[in-house]
Amino acid sequence: MSRRLLSTGALSLGLLLIAGCAMPIEQVEPEPVLSPDAFALRIDRLETDLGARCDLQQSSFAEHGRRQETLVADVREVGTLARHLRADIERLERVESEPTTIVQECATDEPALGTKTVVGRSEWIGLPDVGTYLKARVDSGANTSSLSASEITRFERDGANWVRFKLGLTDDDVVVDGTSDEWIEAPVERRVRIVQAVGEDSRPVVSLMMTLGPIRELVEFTLNDRSHLNYPVLLGRRFLMDIAVIDVAETYLHERPEFPGGRPADEAEADENDRDDEER
Repeated sequence: MSRRLLSTGALSLGLLLIAGCAMPIEQVEPEPVLSPDAFALRIDRLETDLGARCDLQQSSFAEHGRRQETLVADVREVGTLARHLRADIERLERVESEPTTIVQECATDEPALGTKTVVGRSEWIGLPDVGTYLKARVDSGANTSSLSASEITRFERDGANWVRFKLGLTDDDVVVDGTSDEWIEAPVERRVRIVQAVGEDSRPVVSLMMTLGPIRELVEFTLNDRSHLNYPVLLGRRFLMDIAVIDVAETYLHERPEFPGGRPADEAEADENDRDDEER
């Protein structure tokens, strides 16, 4: 019986071997081998990808850092505001608990001198419309300013009263050459009545542009002959009001204006030797 079993097993093994030989054998294709250039290219791509990811991560970290710094600054600012608010509340509580003292400032009668120009008792003035400079005496005792004039002639223009005149000067008066003989025309603003020992006199008043240092103003001048006096121009209270004050200890504080045909301002000192500081 054992021989029979052995023969049967051998037979079965033989049949299996025959069947196995008869089955097709499956072919496995080998994986492609990368060339050195392709391998290097793939490595470069991997490095580039990794670098981009690292840059993105670092940028994200930096953005988070900035946001954190901003948040910390905001928290500090809120804390500072809270401390100030707390201090204000404490101060208000103290003020409410203390008696209130009202201090009323009294108005001062002292004039504001900050915007006024200081002038001396004698100054150089300029008449831009005439083109000359002249010496002037500054006198707060006189109401209206006065200009020395000669050959004063009345006439009418467009229904208004006008005057034509020349500067009334002497050989000692300092003036731009040629201007003393020129005719000056101006409308009459008004007339003033002058009462003197010898009688009454009516004088025309005209407005002329005048400069004195930084001052440039239309000034009303009474026209009359001052050739017997030391100064061809007298500046009175109407000119001084609100724009100038007098320092009687000083003379010629402001530079002499310059005009075509006149002498330079730096030569004015030679012409400032007044004959007499008082009017005759």
